[in-house]
Amino acid sequence: MSDFSLLINAVYVVSATLFIFGLKLLSHPSTARKGNLLSALAMFFAVVVTLLDKQIISFEIILLSVLIGSAIGVFAAKKVEMTSMPELVSLFNGVGGLSSLAVAYAAIVGEVQLSTFVLIVSFLALLIGAVTFSGSVIAWAKLSERMIGRPIVFKGQVVANVLLIAAIVTSGYLVVTQPEITTWHYLAIGLALVMGIMVVLPIGGADMPVVISLLNSYSGLAACAAGFALQNNLLIVAGALVGASGIILTNIMCKAMNRSLVNVLTSGFQAVVSSDMKIEGEIKALSAEDAFYVLEAAQSVLVIPGYGMAVAQAQHTMKELQELLEDNGAEVSYAIHPVAGRMPGHMNVLLAEADVSYEQLFEMDEVNPRIENYDVAIVIGANDVVNPAAREMKGSPIYGMPVINADLAKNVFVLKRGMATGFAGVDNPLFFKQNTRMIFGDAKETLGNLVRQFAD
Repeated sequence: MSDFSLLINAVYVVSATLFIFGLKLLSHPSTARKGNLLSALAMFFAVVVTLLDKQIISFEIILLSVLIGSAIGVFAAKKVEMTSMPELVSLFNGVGGLSSLAVAYAAIVGEVQLSTFVLIVSFLALLIGAVTFSGSVIAWAKLSERMIGRPIVFKGQVVANVLLIAAIVTSGYLVVTQPEITTWHYLAIGLALVMGIMVVLPIGGADMPVVISLLNSYSGLAACAAGFALQNNLLIVAGALVGASGIILTNIMCKAMNRSLVNVLTSGFQAVVSSDMKIEGEIKALSAEDAFYVLEAAQSVLVIPGYGMAVAQAQHTMKELQELLEDNGAEVSYAIHPVAGRMPGHMNVLLAEADVSYEQLFEMDEVNPRIENYDVAIVIGANDVVNPAAREMKGSPIYGMPVINADLAKNVFVLKRGMATGFAGVDNPLFFKQNTRMIFGDAKETLGNLVRQFAD
């Protein structure tokens, strides 16, 4: 044991404790920033003391890697827009999986003879890491619309998946029993990469927040397995925390979609639900000028944001309108659906960017029991999360999914560019309701028009 071993392990214990406190603080928006900073500091200390172990690699390579990684991180942070955050998070998950894959592969092909247990956990890290990497790339391609977002299925998909799993199990046995044969390594990596693609391909756009959360959990589990392979206690603890928190979040998202976790995990083994149901009725359009008169008389306004608000970058203009409404005597609240946007917490981040008070944000379960009391519900670029078909139309692909009951408010203003369906590809009966008015156009321009009406 080197002279630094005691120091390294002591800092690992402190870092693990800070991780847990950081997660605790992340549980509420008002303390989330402190939690993020605390966790980042814990990881920084852990990385620094780990570098004291000179058995890793040379300091020159470490320094070069830090510089390259920092440059990429700074570029991504400055270049990527808020609307592209789901894609960035998906890529980060993929990078985490790829790292675990590389660590596991290095452990297996290293000069040290490994025990059967270490070989098994190394194979698991390699397997989960590869699935996370290729699955995250497919999720990124779907989110960025570089490939179609709807579920991709083909005849014989279930049989192909079963054969693929059998081949992966066989390759795992070969890697553990004959680790010196590199052919088995490449075979296992290739099969796991294909598995990641097959897992995400049949998942539709509406389920993408759940997929991102699940892949985040996978990246943590892969890191945990890599920690066992390296016998690094901090990597085991950090990976387990990420994996467990990701699974908890995935379970919460599944409940918001009225789906079970097993349903998501086995999506590639099930037929995709589709519907050809038609909605009849008349669309009633309204100008922003006419909407102003309704808002001017309103005493309570509920704002329901969605991905369209992120695309239009309308959150700051909405905050201006909120202040004008409040000056006019109205109470303004925001309703946040757990899967609004394209990643967990997407809307919370957007509204925080506009400095909207946390106290004005309410979850779906808090708002729905009293939504009939709101004079006006303003739906900004949200579609699937306010779709009453989930409540009224048996046979709809989203039937049974808990939604914000915007249609029960006294008046509903829907801000949309056109009549396109949401990410789930399901028509929305809300647009045809008697109390609904469609305000077509760019959400930021529409809200800006309303702000000018109040200012005059």
